[in-house]
Amino acid sequence: MLANNDQGNLPRVKINIGALASLYKLIPANIRFTPAMLFAIGFVSTFITGGLTGLILGDSALDINVHDTYFVTGHFHIVMGVSAIYGMFAGVYHWFPKMYGRMMNKKLGYFHFWVTFISAYGVFFPMHFLGLAGLPRRYYTNSAFPMFDELTNINEIITFFAIIGGLVQLLFIFNFFYSIFKGTKATENPWKSNTLEWTTPIERIHGNWPGEIPAVERWAYDYSKPGADEDFIPQNVPLKKGETEH
Repeated sequence: MLANNDQGNLPRVKINIGALASLYKLIPANIRFTPAMLFAIGFVSTFITGGLTGLILGDSALDINVHDTYFVTGHFHIVMGVSAIYGMFAGVYHWFPKMYGRMMNKKLGYFHFWVTFISAYGVFFPMHFLGLAGLPRRYYTNSAFPMFDELTNINEIITFFAIIGGLVQLLFIFNFFYSIFKGTKATENPWKSNTLEWTTPIERIHGNWPGEIPAVERWAYDYSKPGADEDFIPQNVPLKKGETEH
């Protein structure tokens, strides 16, 4: 938030103490690092990485040096490609029990995440350095530019990680279809989540909820609330007398 300085017209930045306090609360939080959570954190990582490189492309004085080079390719695919795919994987791992009533194999999920995470950075992060070296994008071959011959080794590294990253997706496909039929049967709320979709029965029926539709009584983030019997409180649980909303 900006405010005028009493001693002049220079802007002064006010720090939102409440926002900093909310971040501080995450330090002792009981975060469960499931495959879905890891992909969600990976999404944040790639989005921040792509955002920082986007600052260079947004500055005309800097962009003129890397425009139409592999720097643009690496930036774009980390932000719009890898980040979107991470979000998709996070959603699949998280809502798979609700869709099919079974759990995906967690060990295969961890392996899938780490190999994908390392491979994605192994493919697109070196492209930034290729772009800084001036290597143009959208060229079928760079044989007409002898000055780029020394960058061939980096392209080989990119190809290696691309192959590894592609192959590990076959493991995800196997885990997905195998778990539909042979996965461990899921409970109604395996993730201890608060939102309403985890109050529905495992059986898929029209309307989702048998009987009366539950109402939202509280916000979706009532975790580790002082005085609560459980570490989580579903949204359909009414507020107790004297209980604050947050």
